[in-house]
Amino acid sequence: MVVYFVGVILTRRIAWLRAYNIPEPVIGGFLAAIVIWALYSVSGFSIDFEMATRDKLLVIFFASVGVNARLSNLLAGGRPLGVLCVLTVIFVVLQNVLGRLGVSLFGLPSAAGVIMGSVALVGGHGTTIAWAPAIAAEHDFPAAMETGTAVATLGLVIASVLGGPVAKFLIERDKLIADAEPASSADIAPEAASPSTLPSIDTLSIMHALLVVNLAVILGYLVHRPMAAMGMKLPLFVPCLLMGILLSNTVPLIFPKMPWPAHTPSLALISDYALSVFLAISLMSMKLWTLAAVAGPLLIVVAMQTLLAVVFIVFVLYPLLGRNYQAAVLSAGFTGLSLGATPTAIASMTAVTKHYGPSPNAFIILPLVSAVFVDLVNVVAIRVFLSF
Repeated sequence: MVVYFVGVILTRRIAWLRAYNIPEPVIGGFLAAIVIWALYSVSGFSIDFEMATRDKLLVIFFASVGVNARLSNLLAGGRPLGVLCVLTVIFVVLQNVLGRLGVSLFGLPSAAGVIMGSVALVGGHGTTIAWAPAIAAEHDFPAAMETGTAVATLGLVIASVLGGPVAKFLIERDKLIADAEPASSADIAPEAASPSTLPSIDTLSIMHALLVVNLAVILGYLVHRPMAAMGMKLPLFVPCLLMGILLSNTVPLIFPKMPWPAHTPSLALISDYALSVFLAISLMSMKLWTLAAVAGPLLIVVAMQTLLAVVFIVFVLYPLLGRNYQAAVLSAGFTGLSLGATPTAIASMTAVTKHYGPSPNAFIILPLVSAVFVDLVNVVAIRVFLSF
Protein backbone atom coordinates (compact mmCIF):
# COMPACT_ATOMS: atom_id res chain seq x y z
CA MET A 1 0.00 0.00 0.00
CA VAL A 2 2.91 2.34 0.69
CA VAL A 3 4.21 1.58 -2.79
CA TYR A 4 0.78 2.40 -4.24
CA PHE A 5 0.61 5.76 -2.46
CA VAL A 6 4.11 6.62 -3.63
CA GLY A 7 2.77 6.14 -7.16
CA VAL A 8 -0.26 8.32 -6.36
CA ILE A 9 1.95 11.15 -5.03
CA LEU A 10 4.30 11.01 -8.01
CA THR A 11 1.37 10.99 -10.44
CA ARG A 12 -0.13 14.08 -8.83
CA ARG A 13 3.18 15.95 -8.93
CA ILE A 14 4.53 14.90 -12.34
CA ALA A 15 2.32 16.03 -15.21
CA TRP A 16 3.63 13.70 -17.91
CA LEU A 17 2.78 10.62 -15.81
CA ARG A 18 -0.84 11.78 -15.77
CA ALA A 19 -0.78 12.77 -19.42
CA TYR A 20 0.39 9.34 -20.57
CA ASN A 21 -1.93 7.35 -18.28
CA ILE A 22 0.76 5.41 -16.40
CA PRO A 23 -1.04 3.47 -13.62
CA GLU A 24 -0.14 4.59 -10.09
CA PRO A 25 0.75 1.10 -8.77
CA VAL A 26 3.02 0.59 -11.78
CA ILE A 27 4.90 3.80 -11.00
CA GLY A 28 5.30 3.03 -7.31
CA GLY A 29 6.04 -0.65 -7.86
CA PHE A 30 8.70 0.00 -10.48
CA LEU A 31 10.37 2.62 -8.26
CA ALA A 32 10.38 0.13 -5.37
CA ALA A 33 11.96 -2.49 -7.64
CA ILE A 34 14.72 -0.02 -8.52
CA VAL A 35 15.37 0.68 -4.82
CA ILE A 36 15.55 -3.05 -4.09
CA TRP A 37 17.93 -3.46 -7.04
CA ALA A 38 20.16 -0.72 -5.60
CA LEU A 39 20.14 -2.46 -2.22
CA TYR A 40 21.13 -5.72 -3.88
CA SER A 41 23.91 -4.04 -5.86
CA VAL A 42 25.40 -2.42 -2.75
CA SER A 43 24.99 -5.21 -0.20
CA GLY A 44 24.19 -8.37 -2.15
CA PHE A 45 21.03 -8.67 -0.02
CA SER A 46 18.04 -9.97 -2.00
CA ILE A 47 14.42 -9.50 -0.90
CA ASP A 48 11.81 -12.12 -1.71
CA PHE A 49 8.06 -11.50 -1.41
CA GLU A 50 5.15 -13.71 -0.40
CA MET A 51 2.93 -13.87 -3.50
CA ALA A 52 -0.10 -15.89 -2.39
CA THR A 53 -2.01 -12.76 -1.37
CA ARG A 54 -1.25 -11.18 -4.73
CA ASP A 55 -2.69 -14.15 -6.59
CA LYS A 56 -5.86 -14.11 -4.47
CA LEU A 57 -6.34 -10.41 -5.22
CA LEU A 58 -6.21 -11.22 -8.93
CA VAL A 59 -9.02 -13.75 -8.46
CA ILE A 60 -11.08 -11.16 -6.53
CA PHE A 61 -10.56 -8.60 -9.28
CA PHE A 62 -11.71 -10.83 -12.13
CA ALA A 63 -14.65 -12.14 -10.11
CA SER A 64 -15.66 -8.46 -9.70
CA VAL A 65 -15.39 -7.93 -13.44
CA GLY A 66 -17.60 -10.95 -14.01
CA VAL A 67 -20.23 -9.83 -11.50
CA ASN A 68 -20.36 -6.50 -13.31
CA ALA A 69 -20.87 -8.08 -16.74
CA ARG A 70 -24.14 -7.81 -18.59
CA LEU A 71 -25.13 -10.35 -21.20
CA SER A 72 -26.35 -7.51 -23.41
CA ASN A 73 -22.88 -5.97 -23.30
CA LEU A 74 -21.28 -9.30 -24.16
CA LEU A 75 -23.60 -9.76 -27.13
CA ALA A 76 -22.94 -6.21 -28.25
CA GLY A 77 -19.23 -6.92 -28.09
CA GLY A 78 -19.51 -10.00 -30.28
CA ARG A 79 -17.84 -8.65 -33.40
CA PRO A 80 -14.89 -6.97 -31.60
CA LEU A 81 -14.42 -10.16 -29.59
CA GLY A 82 -14.25 -12.27 -32.76
CA VAL A 83 -11.94 -9.80 -34.51
CA LEU A 84 -9.63 -9.67 -31.50
CA CYS A 85 -9.44 -13.46 -31.37
CA VAL A 86 -8.43 -13.68 -35.05
CA LEU A 87 -5.87 -10.88 -34.69
CA THR A 88 -4.43 -12.56 -31.60
CA VAL A 89 -3.75 -15.73 -33.59
CA ILE A 90 -2.01 -13.70 -36.30
CA PHE A 91 0.05 -11.76 -33.76
CA VAL A 92 1.21 -14.88 -31.90
CA VAL A 93 2.47 -16.30 -35.19
CA LEU A 94 4.21 -13.03 -36.10
CA GLN A 95 5.80 -12.83 -32.66
CA ASN A 96 7.34 -16.28 -33.02
CA VAL A 97 8.46 -15.61 -36.59
CA LEU A 98 10.19 -12.41 -35.49
CA GLY A 99 11.75 -14.20 -32.52
CA ARG A 100 13.18 -16.87 -34.81
CA LEU A 101 14.51 -14.25 -37.23
CA GLY A 102 16.03 -12.26 -34.38
CA VAL A 103 17.97 -15.12 -32.83
CA SER A 104 19.14 -16.28 -36.25
CA LEU A 105 21.00 -12.97 -36.60
CA PHE A 106 23.11 -13.90 -33.58
CA GLY A 107 23.54 -17.60 -34.24
CA LEU A 108 21.43 -18.70 -31.27
CA PRO A 109 19.44 -21.96 -31.30
CA SER A 110 16.08 -21.69 -33.06
CA ALA A 111 14.29 -22.62 -29.82
CA ALA A 112 15.58 -19.38 -28.33
CA GLY A 113 13.37 -17.54 -30.81
CA VAL A 114 10.27 -19.22 -29.37
CA ILE A 115 11.41 -18.34 -25.85
CA MET A 116 11.88 -14.72 -26.94
CA GLY A 117 8.56 -14.91 -28.76
CA SER A 118 5.19 -16.02 -27.47
CA VAL A 119 6.53 -18.18 -24.62
CA ALA A 120 7.83 -15.24 -22.57
CA LEU A 121 5.95 -12.28 -24.05
CA VAL A 122 2.36 -13.34 -24.75
CA GLY A 123 2.74 -16.20 -22.27
CA GLY A 124 4.53 -14.33 -19.49
CA HIS A 125 6.30 -15.83 -16.50
CA GLY A 126 3.80 -18.67 -16.03
CA THR A 127 4.20 -20.03 -19.55
CA THR A 128 7.97 -19.57 -19.34
CA ILE A 129 8.17 -21.64 -16.16
CA ALA A 130 5.99 -24.33 -17.72
CA TRP A 131 7.90 -24.66 -21.02
CA ALA A 132 11.51 -23.67 -20.27
CA PRO A 133 12.68 -26.98 -18.69
CA ALA A 134 11.48 -29.03 -21.68
CA ILE A 135 12.99 -26.58 -24.17
CA ALA A 136 16.30 -26.61 -22.29
CA ALA A 137 16.42 -30.41 -22.27
CA GLU A 138 15.11 -31.17 -25.74
CA HIS A 139 16.14 -28.23 -27.94
CA ASP A 140 19.79 -27.50 -27.10
CA PHE A 141 19.10 -24.28 -25.21
CA PRO A 142 20.18 -24.76 -21.56
CA ALA A 143 19.64 -21.07 -20.73
CA ALA A 144 15.94 -21.28 -21.60
CA MET A 145 14.68 -20.54 -18.06
CA GLU A 146 17.00 -17.60 -17.40
CA THR A 147 16.40 -16.11 -20.84
CA GLY A 148 12.64 -16.56 -20.68
CA THR A 149 12.40 -15.05 -17.21
CA ALA A 150 14.45 -12.03 -18.27
CA VAL A 151 12.37 -11.49 -21.42
CA ALA A 152 9.09 -11.84 -19.50
CA THR A 153 10.27 -9.34 -16.88
CA LEU A 154 11.47 -6.84 -19.48
CA GLY A 155 8.23 -7.25 -21.43
CA LEU A 156 6.21 -6.61 -18.28
CA VAL A 157 8.09 -3.37 -17.66
CA ILE A 158 7.65 -2.18 -21.25
CA ALA A 159 3.96 -3.11 -21.33
CA SER A 160 3.33 -1.28 -18.06
CA VAL A 161 4.51 2.04 -19.46
CA LEU A 162 3.52 1.67 -23.13
CA GLY A 163 -0.21 0.91 -23.05
CA GLY A 164 -1.30 4.35 -21.88
CA PRO A 165 0.75 6.34 -24.41
CA VAL A 166 -0.49 4.14 -27.29
CA ALA A 167 -4.11 4.81 -26.35
CA LYS A 168 -3.43 8.51 -25.77
CA PHE A 169 -1.96 8.81 -29.28
CA LEU A 170 -4.95 7.11 -30.90
CA ILE A 171 -7.61 8.95 -28.87
CA GLU A 172 -6.15 12.40 -29.37
CA ARG A 173 -5.18 11.86 -33.00
CA ASP A 174 -8.69 10.80 -33.96
CA LYS A 175 -10.44 13.02 -31.38
CA LEU A 176 -12.32 10.10 -29.87
CA ILE A 177 -14.74 10.46 -26.99
CA ALA A 178 -16.25 7.95 -24.60
CA ASP A 179 -19.91 6.99 -24.81
CA ALA A 180 -20.60 8.38 -21.33
CA GLU A 181 -18.98 10.45 -18.63
CA PRO A 182 -16.60 8.50 -16.36
CA ALA A 183 -18.13 7.41 -13.09
CA SER A 184 -15.45 5.12 -11.68
CA SER A 185 -11.72 4.66 -11.93
CA ALA A 186 -12.32 0.97 -12.57
CA ASP A 187 -14.79 1.77 -15.34
CA ILE A 188 -17.41 -0.44 -13.78
CA ALA A 189 -19.80 2.07 -12.24
CA PRO A 190 -23.11 2.92 -13.97
CA GLU A 191 -22.31 4.17 -17.43
CA ALA A 192 -25.03 6.79 -17.64
CA ALA A 193 -25.73 7.68 -14.01
CA SER A 194 -25.15 11.10 -12.53
CA PRO A 195 -23.35 11.37 -9.15
CA SER A 196 -26.64 12.24 -7.43
CA THR A 197 -28.27 9.00 -8.58
CA LEU A 198 -25.40 6.68 -7.66
CA PRO A 199 -25.94 4.36 -4.65
CA SER A 200 -23.93 5.35 -1.62
CA ILE A 201 -20.93 3.41 -0.35
CA ASP A 202 -21.63 2.12 3.15
CA THR A 203 -21.04 -0.98 5.23
CA LEU A 204 -24.13 -2.75 3.89
CA SER A 205 -23.30 -2.13 0.22
CA ILE A 206 -19.65 -3.18 0.66
CA MET A 207 -20.64 -6.38 2.49
CA HIS A 208 -23.27 -7.16 -0.14
CA ALA A 209 -20.76 -6.72 -2.97
CA LEU A 210 -18.16 -8.82 -1.14
CA LEU A 211 -20.71 -11.58 -0.59
CA VAL A 212 -21.54 -11.81 -4.29
CA VAL A 213 -17.87 -11.63 -5.34
CA ASN A 214 -16.93 -14.40 -2.92
CA LEU A 215 -19.78 -16.57 -4.21
CA ALA A 216 -18.33 -16.16 -7.71
CA VAL A 217 -14.88 -17.10 -6.39
CA ILE A 218 -16.20 -20.21 -4.58
CA LEU A 219 -18.05 -21.37 -7.68
CA GLY A 220 -14.93 -20.64 -9.73
CA TYR A 221 -12.84 -22.88 -7.46
CA LEU A 222 -15.40 -25.68 -7.73
CA VAL A 223 -15.49 -25.43 -11.54
CA HIS A 224 -11.71 -25.10 -11.88
CA ARG A 225 -10.97 -28.53 -10.40
CA PRO A 226 -12.97 -30.63 -12.88
CA MET A 227 -11.74 -28.40 -15.72
CA ALA A 228 -8.14 -29.13 -14.73
CA ALA A 229 -8.93 -32.85 -14.45
CA MET A 230 -10.26 -32.73 -18.02
CA GLY A 231 -6.96 -31.23 -19.22
CA MET A 232 -8.20 -27.63 -19.48
CA LYS A 233 -5.27 -25.92 -17.76
CA LEU A 234 -6.57 -22.39 -17.38
CA PRO A 235 -5.64 -19.83 -14.71
CA LEU A 236 -7.93 -19.90 -11.68
CA PHE A 237 -9.25 -16.41 -12.35
CA VAL A 238 -10.85 -17.54 -15.64
CA PRO A 239 -13.59 -19.74 -14.10
CA CYS A 240 -14.10 -17.10 -11.39
CA LEU A 241 -14.69 -14.51 -14.12
CA LEU A 242 -17.11 -16.84 -15.89
CA MET A 243 -18.99 -17.66 -12.68
CA GLY A 244 -19.35 -13.94 -11.97
CA ILE A 245 -20.85 -13.47 -15.43
CA LEU A 246 -23.18 -16.41 -14.84
CA LEU A 247 -24.40 -15.07 -11.49
CA SER A 248 -24.89 -11.55 -12.78
CA ASN A 249 -27.03 -12.73 -15.68
CA THR A 250 -29.20 -15.26 -13.83
CA VAL A 251 -29.80 -14.19 -10.23
CA PRO A 252 -31.29 -10.75 -11.08
CA LEU A 253 -33.67 -12.44 -13.53
CA ILE A 254 -34.78 -15.09 -11.04
CA PHE A 255 -35.05 -12.62 -8.15
CA PRO A 256 -35.82 -9.28 -9.81
CA LYS A 257 -36.51 -7.49 -6.51
CA MET A 258 -33.19 -8.51 -4.99
CA PRO A 259 -30.58 -5.70 -5.06
CA TRP A 260 -27.55 -6.61 -7.13
CA PRO A 261 -24.09 -4.98 -6.77
CA ALA A 262 -23.29 -4.77 -10.49
CA HIS A 263 -22.37 -1.26 -11.63
CA THR A 264 -22.22 0.17 -8.11
CA PRO A 265 -19.47 2.26 -6.49
CA SER A 266 -19.02 -0.45 -3.85
CA LEU A 267 -18.11 -3.07 -6.45
CA ALA A 268 -15.87 -0.54 -8.18
CA LEU A 269 -14.08 0.11 -4.88
CA ILE A 270 -13.43 -3.62 -4.34
CA SER A 271 -12.20 -3.99 -7.92
CA ASP A 272 -9.93 -0.94 -7.68
CA TYR A 273 -8.41 -2.12 -4.43
CA ALA A 274 -7.71 -5.67 -5.63
CA LEU A 275 -6.13 -4.58 -8.91
CA SER A 276 -4.04 -1.76 -7.43
CA VAL A 277 -2.49 -3.88 -4.67
CA PHE A 278 -1.97 -6.79 -7.08
CA LEU A 279 0.00 -4.59 -9.46
CA ALA A 280 2.01 -2.93 -6.71
CA ILE A 281 3.12 -6.35 -5.42
CA SER A 282 3.84 -7.64 -8.94
CA LEU A 283 6.03 -4.68 -9.93
CA MET A 284 7.90 -4.26 -6.64
CA SER A 285 8.79 -7.97 -6.55
CA MET A 286 10.62 -7.91 -9.90
CA LYS A 287 14.33 -8.69 -9.62
CA LEU A 288 15.63 -6.14 -12.08
CA TRP A 289 19.24 -7.22 -11.67
CA THR A 290 18.38 -10.29 -13.74
CA LEU A 291 17.97 -7.88 -16.66
CA ALA A 292 21.33 -6.23 -16.04
CA ALA A 293 23.08 -9.44 -16.99
CA VAL A 294 21.08 -9.92 -20.17
CA ALA A 295 23.13 -10.06 -23.32
CA GLY A 296 22.80 -7.54 -26.13
CA PRO A 297 21.01 -9.96 -28.50
CA LEU A 298 18.17 -10.41 -26.04
CA LEU A 299 17.66 -6.68 -25.67
CA ILE A 300 17.71 -6.22 -29.44
CA VAL A 301 15.14 -8.98 -30.01
CA VAL A 302 12.84 -7.54 -27.32
CA ALA A 303 13.17 -4.11 -28.92
CA MET A 304 12.15 -5.66 -32.24
CA GLN A 305 9.17 -7.34 -30.57
CA THR A 306 8.12 -4.04 -28.99
CA LEU A 307 8.23 -2.31 -32.36
CA LEU A 308 6.20 -5.14 -33.91
CA ALA A 309 3.54 -4.82 -31.20
CA VAL A 310 3.18 -1.05 -31.63
CA VAL A 311 3.02 -1.24 -35.43
CA PHE A 312 0.52 -4.10 -35.33
CA ILE A 313 -1.72 -2.31 -32.83
CA VAL A 314 -1.71 1.09 -34.54
CA PHE A 315 -1.96 -0.04 -38.17
CA VAL A 316 -3.86 -3.34 -37.94
CA LEU A 317 -5.69 -3.96 -34.67
CA TYR A 318 -7.06 -0.47 -34.03
CA PRO A 319 -8.45 0.03 -37.58
CA LEU A 320 -10.01 -3.44 -37.73
CA LEU A 321 -11.66 -2.95 -34.35
CA GLY A 322 -13.46 0.08 -35.70
CA ARG A 323 -11.26 3.15 -35.04
CA ASN A 324 -13.56 4.12 -32.15
CA TYR A 325 -13.02 4.79 -28.46
CA GLN A 326 -13.47 1.15 -27.47
CA ALA A 327 -10.87 0.17 -30.09
CA ALA A 328 -8.41 2.64 -28.55
CA VAL A 329 -9.00 1.25 -25.05
CA LEU A 330 -8.58 -2.31 -26.35
CA SER A 331 -5.37 -1.18 -28.04
CA ALA A 332 -4.00 -0.18 -24.63
CA GLY A 333 -5.03 -3.57 -23.31
CA PHE A 334 -3.52 -5.47 -26.22
CA THR A 335 -0.21 -3.73 -25.52
CA GLY A 336 -0.20 -5.38 -22.13
CA LEU A 337 -1.41 -8.68 -23.56
CA SER A 338 1.24 -8.81 -26.28
CA LEU A 339 4.22 -7.85 -24.12
CA GLY A 340 3.23 -8.30 -20.49
CA ALA A 341 0.30 -9.95 -18.77
CA THR A 342 -3.47 -9.70 -18.36
CA PRO A 343 -3.33 -7.57 -15.17
CA THR A 344 -0.98 -5.14 -16.90
CA ALA A 345 -3.45 -4.89 -19.76
CA ILE A 346 -6.35 -4.24 -17.38
CA ALA A 347 -4.34 -1.62 -15.48
CA SER A 348 -3.50 0.21 -18.71
CA MET A 349 -7.16 0.21 -19.77
CA THR A 350 -8.21 1.38 -16.30
CA ALA A 351 -5.79 4.30 -16.43
CA VAL A 352 -7.05 5.27 -19.89
CA THR A 353 -10.74 5.09 -18.95
CA LYS A 354 -10.06 6.99 -15.73
CA HIS A 355 -8.68 9.81 -17.86
CA TYR A 356 -10.95 9.76 -20.92
CA GLY A 357 -14.15 7.96 -19.88
CA PRO A 358 -15.64 4.46 -19.53
CA SER A 359 -15.63 1.58 -21.98
CA PRO A 360 -17.52 -1.27 -20.26
CA ASN A 361 -17.30 -3.86 -23.05
CA ALA A 362 -13.53 -3.56 -23.28
CA PHE A 363 -13.18 -4.90 -19.73
CA ILE A 364 -15.15 -8.01 -20.69
CA ILE A 365 -13.74 -8.59 -24.19
CA LEU A 366 -10.04 -8.40 -23.37
CA PRO A 367 -10.03 -10.74 -20.33
CA LEU A 368 -11.95 -13.36 -22.31
CA VAL A 369 -9.34 -13.20 -25.07
CA SER A 370 -6.27 -12.91 -22.84
CA ALA A 371 -7.31 -15.44 -20.22
CA VAL A 372 -9.13 -18.10 -22.23
CA PHE A 373 -8.22 -17.83 -25.89
CA VAL A 374 -4.56 -16.80 -25.81
CA ASP A 375 -3.39 -19.73 -23.69
CA LEU A 376 -4.99 -22.23 -26.06
CA VAL A 377 -3.57 -20.55 -29.16
CA ASN A 378 -0.15 -20.17 -27.57
CA VAL A 379 0.15 -23.85 -26.72
CA VAL A 380 -0.50 -24.80 -30.35
CA ALA A 381 1.86 -22.11 -31.68
CA ILE A 382 4.69 -23.13 -29.33
CA ARG A 383 4.40 -26.79 -30.31
CA VAL A 384 4.32 -25.95 -34.02
CA PHE A 385 7.34 -23.65 -33.95
CA LEU A 386 9.38 -26.01 -31.79
CA SER A 387 8.69 -28.81 -34.27
CA PHE A 388 10.32 -26.91 -37.15
